[in-house]
Amino acid sequence: MMTNRWPALVAAVLLAAVRPEGLAAQTEKGPYARIAVLRPHNGDTVDFEAGYLRHLEFHRQAKDTWGWYGWSIWAGDRQRWFVYATFGHSAASLDNPVPAAEDERDNIANVTPHAEFAGNALYEFLPVLSRGTGVPTPTPRVELTTVDLNPGAGQAFEAALGAGQPPPQGETLWYRMVAGGPAPRYVRLRPRPSLASVLEGQGEQALPDKVNGLVAKTTVEILNFRPTMSYGVASRGRGRPLRPSRRGPV
Repeated sequence: MMTNRWPALVAAVLLAAVRPEGLAAQTEKGPYARIAVLRPHNGDTVDFEAGYLRHLEFHRQAKDTWGWYGWSIWAGDRQRWFVYATFGHSAASLDNPVPAAEDERDNIANVTPHAEFAGNALYEFLPVLSRGTGVPTPTPRVELTTVDLNPGAGQAFEAALGAGQPPPQGETLWYRMVAGGPAPRYVRLRPRPSLASVLEGQGEQALPDKVNGLVAKTTVEILNFRPTMSYGVASRGRGRPLRPSRRGPV
């Protein structure tokens, strides 16, 4: 009967996802990141977090080799929204995530009853403008700056950031949005060990004056790292994130 074939079909899909050729593509490193946002329904934060933890368990069961960061927005207009992200991927690896149909089914069962998907974008890491690798250090706090530019100002913005500027102090990571929102858009991540260190670095926060005429809007938010709502990320904060399968590196 058709119903008896369903478990075997699911197993075949999962097996295909972890075949050696698929695993190699999934773990291939590169400059691309995916950053997405979830907005928990009002008053449903506890159920949302429980559902998201169940969804992370799906990733573990599916032998996902990606690392997934989880942050709660602590300061900003989107306070209490949840940011999840994965970094350091090649274009080929983005074509080889965990089984998409199963991932979506698990999201519908565990996440969407308690939150709405409020954004999902792909970014490219800009090492020339940054200090650090394209994979952020999972510190307790991170300053997230989003810069929306005037149309066609991307190249001039990057040139102005890199021209004669002193090297950034501390880990400072710039990414250019490739798809997923109004363009041109850039984001900067500044992982920091504490709120005090974020505030003490305000002098380093400002963009150079020469970019003022290029910028349409700048938003600065402070995020709290959520180790227990992350997967495969070596935490420097409290809590223990879920670990990936041993079948491959994160």
